[in-house]
Amino acid sequence: MSDIRTLHPQGLWQQFADICAIPHPSHHEEKITQHIIAFCESNKLDHSLDASGNIIIRKPATAGMENRRGVILQAHMDMVPEKNSDKEHDFLTDPIETIIDGDWVRANDTTLGADNGIGVAAAMAVLVADGIEHGPLEVLITSNEEDGMGGAQGLEEGKLQGDILFNLDTEDEGEIYVGCAGGVRIQAEDEYTPEALPEGYTARTLTLKGLSGGHSGCDIHLYRGNAIKLMVRAVKVLEPFDVRIASFNGGKLFNAIPRESFAVVALPQEQVAQAEAALDAFANAIANEYKLADPELNFTWAATDTAEVMPAATQQIWMNTLHVCPNGVLRMSDVIEGVTETSANLGVTKIAEGKIVVQVLPRSMVNSAQDDTRRTLHSLFALAGAKVTDNDGYPGWEPVKNSPVQQLVQDVHQKLFNKEAVFKVIHAGLECGLLGKKYPNWDMVSFGPTIQFPHSPAERAHIASVGRFWQLLVAALAEVPAA
Repeated sequence: MSDIRTLHPQGLWQQFADICAIPHPSHHEEKITQHIIAFCESNKLDHSLDASGNIIIRKPATAGMENRRGVILQAHMDMVPEKNSDKEHDFLTDPIETIIDGDWVRANDTTLGADNGIGVAAAMAVLVADGIEHGPLEVLITSNEEDGMGGAQGLEEGKLQGDILFNLDTEDEGEIYVGCAGGVRIQAEDEYTPEALPEGYTARTLTLKGLSGGHSGCDIHLYRGNAIKLMVRAVKVLEPFDVRIASFNGGKLFNAIPRESFAVVALPQEQVAQAEAALDAFANAIANEYKLADPELNFTWAATDTAEVMPAATQQIWMNTLHVCPNGVLRMSDVIEGVTETSANLGVTKIAEGKIVVQVLPRSMVNSAQDDTRRTLHSLFALAGAKVTDNDGYPGWEPVKNSPVQQLVQDVHQKLFNKEAVFKVIHAGLECGLLGKKYPNWDMVSFGPTIQFPHSPAERAHIASVGRFWQLLVAALAEVPAA
């Protein structure tokens, strides 16, 4: 284990070393909570722990800064526990083994927890550092961000007094995030009574593989093929040949663009040759359509057996529903050029043995647009006769152009590094969306050091960028204007 405590800024790295020594995966944050509370007590810092596991810490302004606007430093205490298959490591009991590897700090075949341990360490270092100028200061350390944003979901309104938020949970130095998408998981369910395979029918398995897939938010603007949508198109090609569906399955997760789909269909024996010719033409057409976005696309079919199929009327309803289901980019942002504002991902479809389950994740940076997309999906699935439920919804963080805090951090960045930072919006979820809904008066930005490959054993933090992140944070605190 390398001694990261010798790195600079030493105060930050010492705090991070302490965090790495304490197991803190999502849903198992008791030990890190105890450590932070003990830290507050030993440093005589005002602190509280709420029912959702969030810790709020307060420190008075330094002398002469009492009239400045109050700032909240925010980060989350949990980490993603991932390791290589041959690594013996218990995330509930074992410390993270840190290694200095050239310009980087990494772990020994596990996640490092720099996401978001570096942010927590920076906030704690600010609280005890000598010589840092700041106005009234609060630190909000949230629980269970990685698996549902539980801490941010449960944070009570009115608990925090400041009106500027520095979220310390982004992972590219030189970028200032000013917006993110909200989302909600929508599930539609229906049932049907299977029918016997019609006489004279023969079955085929349709297989679609090789799509690029990707993150349903960050990659949605790349217009990669959706395996469910493409398989629906294949079934539509077969409708003139009296096709019947035995099963239809595609995708695995709400938040991943489906890479594969499979359908078992049945056709009249006398129509098979014509149907397969139509499928061959379809395969060539979609290969051409996605030759740049999905060059490895592979659509095939083969003979198989089946005993039952969907009723024809139910099949028509659901193939039409899936065909028109909103998917992909729905609107680009008017505020941040080149950024997706609103999208939907048809992530999962399972049709087999009398059960239908469809899962869609709409996202938007504009909460009214997100809600309208949600209502559109509810209306669509209601027309299909399905039961529709929402789960794990969270609001977006709508970007505001040239807010005072954006300009403050940009000016400090320019002064320190002689170059402008890049304003960014992410079409995925950050805690800022939830926090901003509870505290709509907050002016918020998010920034951090360069952290590569988070959520994987390859995770690493760039040492020099951590130093520059610290410089930016400290200098920005000193420049916060009067209230």
